[in-house]
Amino acid sequence: MRHREQRIGIFIDVQNLYHSAKNLYHSRINYQELMKSLVGERKLIRALGYVVKSESQNEELTAEASFFDALLKAGIDLRMKDLQVYPGGMKKADWDVGMAVDAIRMADSLDVVILVTGDGDFAPLVEYLKWGKGKLVEVAGFGRTTSAKLREATDLYIDLKDIPRILLKTRISKQSR
Repeated sequence: MRHREQRIGIFIDVQNLYHSAKNLYHSRINYQELMKSLVGERKLIRALGYVVKSESQNEELTAEASFFDALLKAGIDLRMKDLQVYPGGMKKADWDVGMAVDAIRMADSLDVVILVTGDGDFAPLVEYLKWGKGKLVEVAGFGRTTSAKLREATDLYIDLKDIPRILLKTRISKQSR
């Protein structure tokens, strides 16, 4: 199914990936390994990571900046939006529509669309890209948190836990021991 001439686009739901790795494996993602594994010998046209900027304190902002820097160094272009805080304290950070629009917009210049997410809300996007645009669609996510509906819709499902060196154990700080 994979061949050298395929033009690929990668769309990464960073929040979904971050929280799945943290909650399931007490780890963080090695984005260099992720990209290397997903691209292989194929031609990467563009990789987009969808992130939300927090409204945190200075220490957290420094950690966030270095995280964003790691994504950029891995060859991932960032699409950012600010965390929305509503009266009453509710917070919302959602890139689903933006990610879907970008995938549809870029589809004509791609042979394969790779969605890195476990979110079942993307199943209609997968169906549209396959049947409406004639594209191969791959989904990469963690098996334990990827929607069955999304897995069934895709041409190829990649369980991220099976990629060597993709999980980096988080360090336990002295304060949290």
